[in-house]
Amino acid sequence: MANVGRTENENKGKSTWFDLENKLKWKPTSRHDLVVAESKMFEFVRSTLDKFYVVLKNGNQLWTVAANKSVSDKIPLVMVHGFAGGVGLWSQNIDALAEQRSVYMFDLLGFGKSSRCKFASSATDVEDQFVQSIEDWRQVVNIDEMVLLGHSFGGYLVSCYALRYPDRVRSLVLVDPWGFPLNSSNESPFKQWRKALYRVLKAFIPLGENRPAYPWEDPHLIQDGVVVMSVFNPLKPIRGAGPWGPELLKKFRWDFKDRFPEISRKDENAVFDYLFHCNAQKPTGELAFKVLNQNFGFAYRPMLSRIAGIRKTIPVTFIFGEKSWIDSHSGYATQLMLTENKVCVHEVVNAGHHVYADNAKDFNCIVKSLCDALD
Repeated sequence: MANVGRTENENKGKSTWFDLENKLKWKPTSRHDLVVAESKMFEFVRSTLDKFYVVLKNGNQLWTVAANKSVSDKIPLVMVHGFAGGVGLWSQNIDALAEQRSVYMFDLLGFGKSSRCKFASSATDVEDQFVQSIEDWRQVVNIDEMVLLGHSFGGYLVSCYALRYPDRVRSLVLVDPWGFPLNSSNESPFKQWRKALYRVLKAFIPLGENRPAYPWEDPHLIQDGVVVMSVFNPLKPIRGAGPWGPELLKKFRWDFKDRFPEISRKDENAVFDYLFHCNAQKPTGELAFKVLNQNFGFAYRPMLSRIAGIRKTIPVTFIFGEKSWIDSHSGYATQLMLTENKVCVHEVVNAGHHVYADNAKDFNCIVKSLCDALD
């Protein structure tokens, strides 16, 4: 029987990269480090948070954070993070969204503080594992219906869930969702990958005056980077760098510091520490994502070829960052396909792929308004 398990307080013991008690630690991380890093992400959240593990039927555990849990007369909002993320990244959204309703967040299977289980080797089976873990989680926390929101990879997974368990989804919110477009190129996947690699190398190697000052601010370049990294474990360089991993992450993803200004003002390393400790653990979720991402940056089972099967009574809301590397075309294409559903597409200004953090105020306003309209 699935149940609610232990809290984070049972995670003890801090390790460093040279820790005799744990033999020789190349990566400067531990479960305790992740607990501390997550707590810093939530330091400025005013809402009362309940934090606990949900034990699933197969013994796996999903780390869960709930805000305003006692509210029972409003439809709860459930938020699912994206690839390489965790519950801590929702810190700027919790207070606004949990003002009048309960908000639930959990670390996906294979990510953050959740179980690093072994995934299947086929895309269909991996998808089934993720979807079933979400359903088992829902049964434990005893949610009948929910507004289900997912960012990026989480947007793909909640779409899969809505197709499988439509009775449980009152409204579907897709935030810069990954995995929707079909690969319409006539070129071979390898040729597409080779061209993307050339563009990435050209942007980073100082060959002339045309080199961009901030390459990763270019959404097209980011898309090329995703294509290039799709054949690898994307975060392997961070883990492989060992004790230099945190600095490497800070150098290449400096943009996250600006996304969480209040947290960064108190501790400029807090966000980087959280991202590092989330992803320096055993990378089973990362490997699972790679299986689903078998077509050089495109989903093995693209959602645009399946979204027409969603129940007609489920409203669908897309929220894109205006400057995101993910094309908002998928939202408008879905709007044309789902003629009987209410489908809304929002493009948030001054925001990229991490729209929930880049422009938290506008993001929170959109989500709060659509939730309030359902009550």
